[in-house]
Amino acid sequence: MIDHQVRVHPSADRLPREEQLAWKLAAVATGTPEPDGLDPEAAAMAVNRVIDNAAVAVASLRRRPVAVARTQALPHTAAPGASVFGTAPDVRVSPEWAAWANGTAVRELDFHDTFLAADYSHPGDNIPPLLAVAQHTGRGGAELLRGIIAAYEIHVALVKGICLHAHRIDHVAHLSAATACGLGALLGLDTATVYQAVQQAVHTTTATRQSRKGEISSWKAFAPAFAGKAAIEAVDRAMRGEGAPSPIYEGEDGFLAWMLDGPGASYTVPLPERSEARRAILDTYTKEHSAEYQAQAVIDLARRLRERTGPLTGVREIVLHTSHHTHNVIGSGANDPQKYDPAASRETLDHSVPYILAVALEDGEWHHERSYAPERARRPGTVALWRKISTVEDPEWTRRYHDPDPNKRAFGGRAVVTLEDGTVIEDELALADAHPAGQRPFGRAQYETKFRTLADEIVAPEAQDSFLTAAGRLARLDASGLAQLFPAVDTAAVAAYDATLPKGLF
Repeated sequence: MIDHQVRVHPSADRLPREEQLAWKLAAVATGTPEPDGLDPEAAAMAVNRVIDNAAVAVASLRRRPVAVARTQALPHTAAPGASVFGTAPDVRVSPEWAAWANGTAVRELDFHDTFLAADYSHPGDNIPPLLAVAQHTGRGGAELLRGIIAAYEIHVALVKGICLHAHRIDHVAHLSAATACGLGALLGLDTATVYQAVQQAVHTTTATRQSRKGEISSWKAFAPAFAGKAAIEAVDRAMRGEGAPSPIYEGEDGFLAWMLDGPGASYTVPLPERSEARRAILDTYTKEHSAEYQAQAVIDLARRLRERTGPLTGVREIVLHTSHHTHNVIGSGANDPQKYDPAASRETLDHSVPYILAVALEDGEWHHERSYAPERARRPGTVALWRKISTVEDPEWTRRYHDPDPNKRAFGGRAVVTLEDGTVIEDELALADAHPAGQRPFGRAQYETKFRTLADEIVAPEAQDSFLTAAGRLARLDASGLAQLFPAVDTAAVAAYDATLPKGLF
């Protein structure tokens, strides 16, 4: 692994492109081993994430944002084109629009994979645009795997090295660069082309974090789909010989100088050597529960605590001692009154750890729909408990969150429950049970179970079997076989739901 130092340079420096971060990212992507040279564990994990994405996508097919994205995509038919979750096998649209629809479906429930370091990310958001382009260009499963592993490698490196959230920049800026690199690996493009695509993608997908603040809207689901769509368009433009704002990271009017730490900015981005195995995907982890990642361990902790608290009407207060991120982004440190509002949107509630802890204590479980139902959020007992819960930052939990050793990193917290009679009950959990280092780490069997659970009553059992068989054979699928990665559903029911939506321009 090579630690690359990245800083701002004045235009007069004429920084050679080979010394620019965008070029180094592109070089890693274009130097990704041939499909038969991929690390076996990384390739197996990529298959797990394809399964994971399909699980959460089919579960969200009849949710409004997903239907909106789908109906926006469907007029853009193309040949060969790419498939869209929830439509018939012969329906094909232009790949950038397939990425838009499928990326929104994957992201809607906030229920797929995550990687947390200096910044935050959902690396599984790279897969929909890669799959769309693979279908459209006639690539097979082996090439798709190469693209997925390259995208994860770049995404993890950027998230380790460059913090966006401190400057209230949304994390999809790193996603677009990773997707552009993954597309370069998938298509076998040269470094110079991918370099230009990365710069264009980053330039067009830098946005504020207001999408995750206050009353959080459905744009949270659309944002990564937009980044994937933009990355495809950037690659297409670069393939036609066009350039991009350069150097996008190091320029004196560029990303680091004006969006992040300023003219004195300096970052360290770790990237593998050319001959080094691409294994960054193994550092990432998925969710057992449909909620923001820091809430995963909190839900598991609540299932233990509820056995000790007695009737929850006897609780005086609950304080969760946790990391800076959990306190300030999904906790009471965000100072968002919406995080305590029973009428708040689903997107807001899944970024409210006080709400999540209250419901998990009451129910002893978490469900991607029932736990967010309006009538559930407005239950008087829930509201009363919810407003007794607060968070505080604990420096030790913040240190553990940022521990450079991934085996020591922690994303949970310590709950202190004070009862009305003065009794104090405490418990803590560092990692979600499903984390690779947790009590019940996810393996292929758990990914398949998650898919079957979410696909129940949406995908027929035989179609579930067909999908899982195809996913397991991903490296051996030819171009036509990639269509099998879209589980068969009742397309008439999906279309009937779509027909209930207000009409747009298309």
